[in-house]
Amino acid sequence: MGDMSNSDFYAKNQRNEGNHAAGFGCSVMDLRSLMELRGTEAVVKLQEDYGGVEGLCKRLKTSPTEGLAGTETDLDKRKETFGQNLIPPKKPKTFLQLVWEALQDVTLIILEIAALISLGLSFYHPPGDSTGESCGAAAGGVEDEGESEAGWIEGAAILLSVVCVVLVTAFNDWSKEKQFRGLQSRIEQEQKFQVVRGSQVIQLPVADIVAGDIAQIKYGDLLPADGVLIQGNDLKIDESSLTGESDHVKKNVEKDPMLLSGTHVMEGSGRMVVTAVGVNSQTGIIFTLLGAGVEEEEKKEKKGKMQDGNMESNQIKVKKQDGAAAMEMQPLKSAEGGEADEKEKKKVSVSKKEKSVLQGKLTKLAVQIGKAGLLMSAVTVIILVLYFAIDNFVMQRNPWKPECTPIYVQYFVKFFIIGVTVLVVAVPEGLPLAVTISLAYSVKKMMKDNNLVRHLDACETMGNATAICSDKTGTLTTNRMTAVQCYVGDVHYKEIPDPGALSPKSLELLVNSISLNSAYTTKILPPDKEGGLPKQVGNKTECGLLGLVLELKRDYQPIRNQIPEEKLYKVYTFNSVRKSMSTVIKMPDGSFRMYSKGASEIVLKKCSHVLNEVGEARVFRPRDKDEMVKKVIEPMACDGLRTICVGYRDFPSNPEPNWEDENNILTDLTAICVVGIEDPVRPEVPDAIQKCQRAGITVRMVTGDNINTARAIAIKCGIIHPGEDFLCIDGKEFNRRIRNEKGEVEQERIDKVWPKLRVLARSSPTDKHTLVKGIIDSTMTDQRQVVAVTGDGTNDGPALKKADVGFAMGIAGTDVAKEASDIILTDDNFSSIVKAVMWGRNVYDSISKFLQFQLTVNVVAVIVAFTGACITQDSPLKAVQMLWVNLIMDTFASLALATEPPTESLLKRKPYGRNKPLISSTMTKNILGHGVYQLVIIFTLLFVGEQIFDIDSGRNAPLHSPPSEHYTIIFNTFVMMQLFNEINARKIHGERNVFDGIFRNPIFCSIVFGTFAMQIVIVQFGGKPFSCQPLDLEKWMWCVFLGLGELVWGQVIASIPNSRLRFLRRAGQLSQKDELPEEDVNEDNEEIDHAERELRRGQILWFRGLNRIQTQIRVVNAFRSSLYEGLEKPDSRTSIHNFMTHPEFRIEDSTPNIPLIDDTDDDSARRRKYSSQPSSPNKNNNAIDSGINLTIDTSKSAASSSPASPLHSLETSL
Repeated sequence: MGDMSNSDFYAKNQRNEGNHAAGFGCSVMDLRSLMELRGTEAVVKLQEDYGGVEGLCKRLKTSPTEGLAGTETDLDKRKETFGQNLIPPKKPKTFLQLVWEALQDVTLIILEIAALISLGLSFYHPPGDSTGESCGAAAGGVEDEGESEAGWIEGAAILLSVVCVVLVTAFNDWSKEKQFRGLQSRIEQEQKFQVVRGSQVIQLPVADIVAGDIAQIKYGDLLPADGVLIQGNDLKIDESSLTGESDHVKKNVEKDPMLLSGTHVMEGSGRMVVTAVGVNSQTGIIFTLLGAGVEEEEKKEKKGKMQDGNMESNQIKVKKQDGAAAMEMQPLKSAEGGEADEKEKKKVSVSKKEKSVLQGKLTKLAVQIGKAGLLMSAVTVIILVLYFAIDNFVMQRNPWKPECTPIYVQYFVKFFIIGVTVLVVAVPEGLPLAVTISLAYSVKKMMKDNNLVRHLDACETMGNATAICSDKTGTLTTNRMTAVQCYVGDVHYKEIPDPGALSPKSLELLVNSISLNSAYTTKILPPDKEGGLPKQVGNKTECGLLGLVLELKRDYQPIRNQIPEEKLYKVYTFNSVRKSMSTVIKMPDGSFRMYSKGASEIVLKKCSHVLNEVGEARVFRPRDKDEMVKKVIEPMACDGLRTICVGYRDFPSNPEPNWEDENNILTDLTAICVVGIEDPVRPEVPDAIQKCQRAGITVRMVTGDNINTARAIAIKCGIIHPGEDFLCIDGKEFNRRIRNEKGEVEQERIDKVWPKLRVLARSSPTDKHTLVKGIIDSTMTDQRQVVAVTGDGTNDGPALKKADVGFAMGIAGTDVAKEASDIILTDDNFSSIVKAVMWGRNVYDSISKFLQFQLTVNVVAVIVAFTGACITQDSPLKAVQMLWVNLIMDTFASLALATEPPTESLLKRKPYGRNKPLISSTMTKNILGHGVYQLVIIFTLLFVGEQIFDIDSGRNAPLHSPPSEHYTIIFNTFVMMQLFNEINARKIHGERNVFDGIFRNPIFCSIVFGTFAMQIVIVQFGGKPFSCQPLDLEKWMWCVFLGLGELVWGQVIASIPNSRLRFLRRAGQLSQKDELPEEDVNEDNEEIDHAERELRRGQILWFRGLNRIQTQIRVVNAFRSSLYEGLEKPDSRTSIHNFMTHPEFRIEDSTPNIPLIDDTDDDSARRRKYSSQPSSPNKNNNAIDSGINLTIDTSKSAASSSPASPLHSLETSL
């Protein structure tokens, strides 16, 4: 049937049109019921109803060898009849839904209600003509009717600004959603599948696969649709995603040919005919049952990071259940990470592991600020109300007149609105926004740097990475394998020999062995453009061997055509246990020949003969093997070559050997040759690795290669430098070191190995997983290690999943690896990982910049509103103005500061730890410094502004009075100061030049200018709603001048060394568990005097009490910043890192200490413990006042440490 040309094949079938769905020999429902069967039932049903797989292909009008013709009309008809291979995505939220969600914000609701009450009351007039007189001072000073008519404006303006805020928030959410969908579709297009159409093998996007397609499946694929196996070699499938059974299921045509979508091919290869796609496939059916993402399910999916690719059975403890509904938990992984056909369902944003570091810190911060704000606003309202009541009813003894009630209520509403605005300004609702914008922006830009981010928070976690475990092949090397040396017939050729130099017999065996014993999908194609390198398709090592055949002036294709894939008698596919691949063919005389190839030390062990120079087999004794290893394999490996041994064995036809008994089959081979394959290091890798090491990230190489090869490549890459103290070990040795007598892995044994380990060779997937888990769980270093892992193979799945950030290879990677990863490297290049680190750190810095700006505005606005209200009964900044300020500082600033592009200097510092507070002491210094400047200016303007500018005072103005120039100047100056402070906020480590690189960020510039323009419009034409009076040029110049003062003041602040500001140290106090590079931590503990600690503890508590009195310090308190000034001032880089990296300075403690803002006492005691200054109490007093451990200022610390102290010896060694 296969040889019939497709055209008559279609013609024959066209005749019995109409008997079934659109002329196919079976309907969707028939196929669906067929796919629900398993094992023998399925085989029986196939035979009885369809006449086996061939019959099924006939009914689906397809050819098992040639596939579909691929004509448009036929494909469309199939899509119509059997459905498309996609599961319809959940509808995105409409803009209106997002608006509605934004309206749910509590502070906004309070404001809306207050505004409505204010609106309602402004229309009420007390009876009687003498309005002013009857209600006492309350109504006093309503100038004329026109003014009181305008009472409604304030309420309306508040409502309007609420609308603005809501629209901006909704728009941001909407664009974020849109970006995700774009990202998703990009990931979807990335996934292609090999399909046979018109006897050509082509790569199709998964969504284009239709029922009746013949798909080629191989190791590492994630099946895109349901199908029936036509032909398979050694096929094993992991169906845990559907059944929860972790054992791999063997599939073959005779016993169990049913292949289901969403399952993973763990071994082998084959071809299948696609029977059900999209919603009709098994995974699709489950999705439809679950309502394809009902909200509740969504939440479940988010929680259950699916265990799809896990190899270890113990990780999957899911009971096997029948009802598809019971499968809620498993197949939903697709909604999370990317199932082949359910790509659409992917939620890129789903959180993968614990809350990311940044989110945790921010949530806590926002809650604390919110509480402080609530307190302040409540106090403001209470003071205003009391003041008004006492003034009116007690001091002036006015009776409460019923007809005046609305007027009084109006006052109270006004006070309430002031209170709410204080709250609105205090709560940093821009924080989540800033994070989102920053992450979304980074993700978008990272696409350009070849990083396809699948989980948003991975981007930011990457900035904290301390270790990268990288694969060798394809990541550090180019993955263009070329054979450069070989050993044939007792001769070691340093370059590929002329075919005439080899005996014809050896050559024949060699060429046949390589051509047949490799996946037929592996090919070498002509280059895309003239003069380029030939294109390698499929397994790269096999491409290297096929390249050898071509260099020997032979061609592999005719040999393959002679024995097509169907005629291969038995194939033992390559897997990580065998580390070799063998193919058995039937010779013309009925006997069998098995060709074998694999890692040289493994295959050579199984060889008993070797071909000599004339191509005859001679005995291969153990001592010959040892000599071969020394003379051939080790020299090749030390040149960084991967060595492959090719061999063969003949079997008699009678009796036929038992092919299942692998151990007896794969022995007694005859070695044909050993080939040295070079995989050159990518040119940009050594530089990238150096950057990582400078940035405090340890790069380790984990590879399946021979240890000599691995070491040679590691030296070329710069992972190891000759003369350093490091470990290069292979998997066997690694396991010997980390396992106890019972063979269990022990954490303390791993802890002895990993800090020095740089190369792990001949490692199995479990070794990789064990290493990653061991590093992550290690408590040796003070900071928990954050580990990134790269992988491409199916076997890397567990390690990728366990790592904090998993990088999968976009080109060479299998679907399983991509599924388990967080970021896909679209160019398979290690230097892209460095870019990811840079972006990750940039996200963290952007958030810090935003925080620094935001908190300055918060502190100032809250204090101004609070004191203003208490002293003058009216906030100098009106509600609407406050909302405008809020809009500038939240939404716009988050856009401006969160989109700063990263710079190389980010890679010059060590990673921030998990426990480093968001707000460093430099930032605290900036926040307080600028806060003080702004408060001084504003209070000066408030209380003596009218004399300076010679204008009417705006204080104590009656209800509904027109806006005063006085208050307008205050508002305008305030905004100008924020604008210029926004420029200051661009630098958070105390750099001098705040304009550095400002033009590289067009968004920032446009926002600053845009805000400025808006401000002019508001002041000049805002009038009543904004309570603004137009200002003349001179007053404008003054406002701008006072704003510019911010930049000058910023320089003043930058000049104050942090060490002088002792009180800030309280805020910036972290246990010394900050950043120790992991190598330096050793077993010896510093001795600390307990009595001294007790003494200090008492003192700290006392100072705590003192500090709590001051509100400002309380604000500062909330943001414990770090100890780490090394980051802060570029000029003081000699600081703590140099101590840290100096081997004499070690602090050891296993309890991680995260600075929460609840000041628990034992916490402070523990912090004391790390203080390694054995200094005398008197010198230490002032350090204790500030609660700081280490005087970082180098000059001082030398004085305070006794000469013998470790600190002193460091000083001198520096």
